[in-house]
Amino acid sequence: MLNALLFGLAASSALVLGAVAGAYWSPPQPLLAAALAFASGALVSALAFDLFEESFRAGGAWLSGIGLLDGAATVVADVLLAHYIAGGGSSVSAFALLAGVTLDGIPENMALGISLLETSSSGALALLVAIFASNLPEALGGAVGMREQGRSKVFAIGVWTATAILLATAVVIGKGTFEGMSGEPLAMLLSFAGGAVLASLADTLMPDAYREGGPLVAFATAAGFLLSFLISQ
Repeated sequence: MLNALLFGLAASSALVLGAVAGAYWSPPQPLLAAALAFASGALVSALAFDLFEESFRAGGAWLSGIGLLDGAATVVADVLLAHYIAGGGSSVSAFALLAGVTLDGIPENMALGISLLETSSSGALALLVAIFASNLPEALGGAVGMREQGRSKVFAIGVWTATAILLATAVVIGKGTFEGMSGEPLAMLLSFAGGAVLASLADTLMPDAYREGGPLVAFATAAGFLLSFLISQ
């Protein structure tokens, strides 16, 4: 369980680092877009070659496919909830941002905990790097947005630190709850986590990266994919 805690703290520390940076600095939009694109590529590699491949190997096409769609459906529901919260006006926009990152982050971080159940640690390490890479620009941009909405630096850092603690806990829960599981149930869980990550990419990270950085972010996406793939080998 110690390794799950360490992995959770490592992945979630990016939220704190990003929040502290965003509380005092506003990065150029192209730089933020490149960071989001890099994280997207890293997550694509991690979910394809670690989460879903392991799921397909253990449970076959039907089980892994059903789990993938279920994971995607969960994140779609989470995103709709976050948009519903955001519809209340600017006074809740900071909390809408918190809800969106948390709801997307819980399945991702539980996936990290579940990946620690595999015999090889390379897959978990690749997913850790991918989640860290996505957390950093999200928290940085979120903290900048909160400052622009009139929130204090302390508030922005505090909100993202609380989120980091919650998501680190999700890693421990993901490993502890399903420890000892194998075969078809584990295949469903791995593919569910992969579907959640894939849906988060499609509805948040990739659209934001393209909107802020244009087509050139494709190079950063490829670089993230390559790094994550090399780590997993």
